[in-house]
Amino acid sequence: MSPRVPHPPRARHRRGRTALAFGLPLALAAGGALGYGLLGPGAQSRASAAAASAPAWTTATADGFASVDALGQNGTYGGRGGPIVTVKTLADLEKYATADKPYVIVVAAAITMDPAGKEIKVASDKTIIGSGTSGQIVGGGFFLGQGVHNVIIRNLTIRDAYQGVWNDKEHDYDGIQMDGAHHVWIDHNDIRHMADGLIDSRKDTTYLTVSFNRLGQENKAFGIGWTENTTADITIHHNWIRETEQRNPSTDNVAHAHLYNNYLEDDPGTAITSSYGNYARGRTNMLLENSYFQGIANPVTRDATATLVQRGNVFSGTTGRNESGGTGAAWNPRSYYGYTLDKAADVPSVVKSGAGPRASLGTTAATTAKAATTLTVAKDGSGQYTTVQAAVNAVPANNPSRVVIAVKPGTYRETVRIPAKKPHVTLRGTGAGRKDTVIVYGNASGTKKPDGSGTYGTGGSATVAVEADDFQARNLSITNDFDERAHQDIAQQAVALRTAADKVFLDGVIVSGDQDTLLLDTAAKDRLGRVYLTDSIVTGNVDFVFGRATAVLDKSVITLKKRWNGTSAGYVTAPSTAAGRKGILITNSAVTGDVADRTFYLGRPWHAGGDATLDPQTTVRNTSLSAAVRTAPWTDMSGFSWKDDRFAEYHNTGPGAGAASTDRPQLSDAGAAAQEVADWLGDWTPTAS
Repeated sequence: MSPRVPHPPRARHRRGRTALAFGLPLALAAGGALGYGLLGPGAQSRASAAAASAPAWTTATADGFASVDALGQNGTYGGRGGPIVTVKTLADLEKYATADKPYVIVVAAAITMDPAGKEIKVASDKTIIGSGTSGQIVGGGFFLGQGVHNVIIRNLTIRDAYQGVWNDKEHDYDGIQMDGAHHVWIDHNDIRHMADGLIDSRKDTTYLTVSFNRLGQENKAFGIGWTENTTADITIHHNWIRETEQRNPSTDNVAHAHLYNNYLEDDPGTAITSSYGNYARGRTNMLLENSYFQGIANPVTRDATATLVQRGNVFSGTTGRNESGGTGAAWNPRSYYGYTLDKAADVPSVVKSGAGPRASLGTTAATTAKAATTLTVAKDGSGQYTTVQAAVNAVPANNPSRVVIAVKPGTYRETVRIPAKKPHVTLRGTGAGRKDTVIVYGNASGTKKPDGSGTYGTGGSATVAVEADDFQARNLSITNDFDERAHQDIAQQAVALRTAADKVFLDGVIVSGDQDTLLLDTAAKDRLGRVYLTDSIVTGNVDFVFGRATAVLDKSVITLKKRWNGTSAGYVTAPSTAAGRKGILITNSAVTGDVADRTFYLGRPWHAGGDATLDPQTTVRNTSLSAAVRTAPWTDMSGFSWKDDRFAEYHNTGPGAGAASTDRPQLSDAGAAAQEVADWLGDWTPTAS
């Protein structure tokens, strides 16, 4: 091996790593709500120029080393500024990808390579991006040759060039191969089941960032090297690498290799077994930070000539070599670009929910502005409506796009119902904080209806009832202030917020009450109803998070409240989960409150109506538990034993946490890996809109 070649000079610009919104770079989240699809109704099957108003996401630029100003290229922005074209055929894709001028190329179909293994020779200044999950390259991939630069490949599925031989030495059919390219950003792709490797970065390819990709079903995931020079600079972050045997990645002769927040998983349910994880070879100088290795054999290895520094990584169920050391000079990525690390413990959830192509479709910026409707509510008459329900009533039935109901600061004493025929509604408080806008009412289960037709019942007592899919609430409070002391003669259940829909996103809200505060339901027993609540506060005392929805409470505060008579006793959750579905997941949160020690259970099984077919589930993990939590935190309900259902903890902390026992089951590391936020939400990525 030849001596180290001096690194070429470069401008060391400090470029901040883009902030994340549920695993997606903020430039994308802000610029089109995960929107990659460009064509509206009537789009032609042939390639077509986009409207004059470009989608906001076309201004997104790379992070990591691909953002650095060097080699005459100031960052990586692809075909920005060039025409936007949409392709559905191999001929059109190749025509624009190989052109000698900038293009943003939107792949809106599954395009099969002919012949098998074909790699389109991409020219400089290109963005190739999938339209939702429609953009697929089947049976081949892309090649970036010597000197090709400023290329973005995003949101594509590149798959199935496999020729039937596992360790294929005959067919060099990669997903993406780069030989001497620079300034390349490979982001949010799903690359799998190829004939040689998924990604090859060869022959001094440099200023490369590989982020938020899913790499799987392959012998060789990601090979880097094929050179005796040591000049390349590469950033690899937030990738999910699973069901791969080797090169995960293998990094040979890289001057600066920055790997962080990647999730490497050896899935025990498959026939593919990893032989090693991250590998520093030759004269590589690697910094490996806050990554998560699950079940990987030899998770971190290095040659004697390589330098490898580890910081903050998590190893769960790994075996074999786990190495660091070397004599290379220390280096700091922040000398080149800014970045923010996610906590290593959060990496499986962040990466599993954020990596790979985004499913939702966007439009052009002009169309988005036209389609997004905002209705304003103000008590003082300065808005379009003075009540929230009046604004909801103004939303047309079966509305096809987002309607934002902007509620000005004030206290709105009313009940609100969003019916099933009005999807895509956002309730957003416009005040400086979530306490500035309050929707409040005081019905209880036993409250008589004004028309004399009986009482409201538990579900009917809700201050806000959400029955429409794709609902969001943000920056406001929803309260049920029913006075238990004054009404001891009637049923006390009093719901603040009831959801009976799918894809409900509650972001930065306060939901408060006493008994049965937050009812997380589904439209029917056989219907899926997913709810994601984050950065929020939920307050109550008896079964105040309950129902049959598949619900996540993440990064939130669960506040325990004394009863009307000043006593401390209660239950946080009462799931009524259908068999085969996920129940309630509380994660990365805190359970606390001004109540007596050891007086609250974390949950009990609600077999609604005595239904023995239900299989209630609550998991509380990575959460701080105050001393209010009982040492035996689960209990029975209405003759049903909690031990016959699904109640567990994992890695909780605080004075209310406890060791595993028959009264306090704890998940194993393997069990916990299957109970992440992404496992609850499935194909849905909550995104603010």
